[in-house]
Amino acid sequence: MKNKNVGFLILGIAVLIIFVIIIFNQGMTAIVNDSCAHGDSCTMYKTIKTQTYLSLVITGIVFLIGLFFIFSKENERIVIKRIKPLASLEPKKFNKTSLENLNEEEKKILNTLLENKGSIFQSELIEKTGFNKVKITRILDSLEAQELIERKRRGMTNIVILKNN
Repeated sequence: MKNKNVGFLILGIAVLIIFVIIIFNQGMTAIVNDSCAHGDSCTMYKTIKTQTYLSLVITGIVFLIGLFFIFSKENERIVIKRIKPLASLEPKKFNKTSLENLNEEEKKILNTLLENKGSIFQSELIEKTGFNKVKITRILDSLEAQELIERKRRGMTNIVILKNN
């Protein structure tokens, strides 16, 4: 339901409550007039006034909530772009000439990437290859310069992806 419609619904309920309060107040005043002989100094009159004012304040709050809903902006649409899962990306087909130019460390990293369907977190790559962080970073820089891989920032780590050329 839209905010404006909800606001009008709440305002309608507030108006109904006001009518009920007025009818209830008149009925209570008639009962007190019939049953109490003390006149205006009777405490029952004060009780009726207190109950009436309290209920009108509560109704006023409900009325203000209705006005708030009427004049508030509608919710904005959030557009979510769907992306393919990383596992669905096909790893690049390497030819022998591109693999011959690589050293053993670079080949080890590429093989680890191929075993993981073409994508892996850089921290996992450190664990699986046994290289330290600096060495991995330098090797990945070299592979990225050769346009064999791509690194994307994901939180506190990078994800390494084989490029699809």
